[in-house]
This record gives sequence, C-alpha cells and structure tokens, in this order.
Amino acid sequence: MGNKILVTGAAGFIGFHLVQKLLRIGHEVVGIDNLNDYYEVSLKESRLAILKKQQQFEFYKIDLRDKEALMELFKQQQFDYVVNLAAYAGVKYSLINPQAYVDSNVTGFLNILDASKEFKIKHLVYASTSSVYGANTKMPFSVHHNVDHPISIYAATKKANELMAHAYSNLHQIPTTGLRFFTVYGPYGRPDMALFLFTKAILADEPIIVYNEGKMKRDFTYVDDIVEGISRLIFDVSEGNPNWSGDQPDPATSFAPYRLFNIGNHQSVELSYFIEVIENCLGKKAQKNYQPIEGWDVPATYADVQDLQDAVGFAPNTPIEKGIEQFIKWYCDYYKIKNVVPVS
Repeated sequence: MGNKILVTGAAGFIGFHLVQKLLRIGHEVVGIDNLNDYYEVSLKESRLAILKKQQQFEFYKIDLRDKEALMELFKQQQFDYVVNLAAYAGVKYSLINPQAYVDSNVTGFLNILDASKEFKIKHLVYASTSSVYGANTKMPFSVHHNVDHPISIYAATKKANELMAHAYSNLHQIPTTGLRFFTVYGPYGRPDMALFLFTKAILADEPIIVYNEGKMKRDFTYVDDIVEGISRLIFDVSEGNPNWSGDQPDPATSFAPYRLFNIGNHQSVELSYFIEVIENCLGKKAQKNYQPIEGWDVPATYADVQDLQDAVGFAPNTPIEKGIEQFIKWYCDYYKIKNVVPVS
C-alpha cells in the first residue's frame, strides 16, 4: 500500500505534475488549492479536471490562511507526508502586492508547520526558490552559501520559510526539507513565466520584452525533472547532521532534522538562446523590445546540484531544446493553434 500524501497548491503548475507522478507510483494523494486569480483560473481548473479523473485523489478547496479548515483536514486524513507548494510565486507581482505574499507564504506556511507538528507528519517537504540567492554572485549557487541579501519581497518570504522550518525542526523534531527551484518550465506552465509570455506574443505577432539585451542567464529546469527530484526526496527523510558545527554553521544542514537542496538543470543558458529555441519550435521570429535589467532582477542563476545527486542519485538533465518543444506542443494543442511549422 502507498502512503497518504498532502500536496498543497495541487492545481498549480508544479503541484499538478507532482500529483500525477505520485499517483502513478501508487500513493494516495489529497490536494488542496484556493484557486486564486493570480493568473487565469481556467488553467488551474483544467489541471484539476485531469486530476479528478484519477483514482486515489481527493481535492479540497482550502486556503492555507484558514487554519481551522487546515487543522480539520489534517485530523480527518491523517497524512503520512506533506509537500507544500502553495504560495504566491514570482518576483514582479510581489512589488505590487507584498501583503499577499506575506499572508500566503508566511502566515500560510506557519499554519502548515503547526499542523505538521500537531499531527506528527513523517516529513514536510516545501518549495523555496532560487530567488533567495538574491545579491549573491558566486556561481554556481550552492545551498552551502549564505543567502542573507534577498532583493525582492518574494525572495524574503521564501527565505523566511527556510528559517521557520528550521525553528520547527529544532523545537518539535519535525523533519523538513526545503527545495530551491530554478526557473521551472513545461506543459501546463504558468502564464506569467517567460516561455508562456514569449510563445503567446510571437504567435500573435506582438513584441516580446527582452531585458539586458538578452544577456540574462537562467538555469531553466524542465518540470518533469523538478517532480522527479521532489518525489525522491519525500521519502528520503531528513536527519540531523552529526558533523554540523555552530562555529562554522552550514546553511544547508543542521543538528536538527533539516536540509536544503537546489533543484536546477545545473547549466546557465543565455536568454537570447532560449528565445532562439522558441523561434525554431514555432517557425517564426520574435519582435524584440529591449529593456534594461530591472532592480528586482538578477543577471544570472546557475544551480549546484551535487547535494541532490548525493542524496537521491538524481540530477535534472532535460535539454531546453527538448523541454521547449514539449511545451510548444502542449500550448498549441491546449489553445487549438494550427499551422505551426517548426524549423527543422
């Protein structure tokens, strides 16, 4: 028999793919989501409709800020494991509505921690982000680097999650694992992400906004690789590091049952090449509106995933050429777009 696993943010991009993976490998999954309108709700409903067709899946519309409803769910379901993916994501909107990020990402996460403590969850795995590296410039980004200089409220809330998790791991011996995702893309992706925005604009003969003359670099990570990493780590329960020392504290581990991992494709790809691959898949050139880099953005990301490899024997490896092709195929099918002829 499989385990019973709660996935928060189940109607979200990564949550949707993770639920499918966990069901395929024989687990029982309960998903929750508040179905907010941060981006088009119809896409979330489409994902959810697919999940609801599958056995061993239950869905509840719950907001993480509703502690009473969350506690009642934990009491009824008696989960073995929890994966917290529910959050306000993305940097740009956090400049406009920081309160939403604090309410969801901090208060909501506190409620998850309290429920996990109360109902003795075997392992809490939660989403962090590569954005926590902030002003860091040493590449590749390592979980063993200090990350005390976030440059957005979004990043600050995710850094807060890591700190809160450590406190609960220490105080209540809850095993926690935080996952720093690097620029996730793929089918059913978020409409506010570059791949979705660029594809939509190019097909509509509209210009795309390209920052820093396309010289920005990102560690683009295909969603299936993200999900493979999560699914392996759920059952690799964190333990205290016996070699941890307060004289030289390692940010990625602890004396408490607490760990951090990067999940990224461990290569940095220039935005200009990323756009070129999209153009080739669509058989159409982009009109480019060049803009200077914004103060909330970083010039490059690049993940060191050695710890992930050592822990579960896996590192993301999907080439962006293959990943973008899969996204374009999905996009054209989902939005019923015809006459797309890729450049061979």
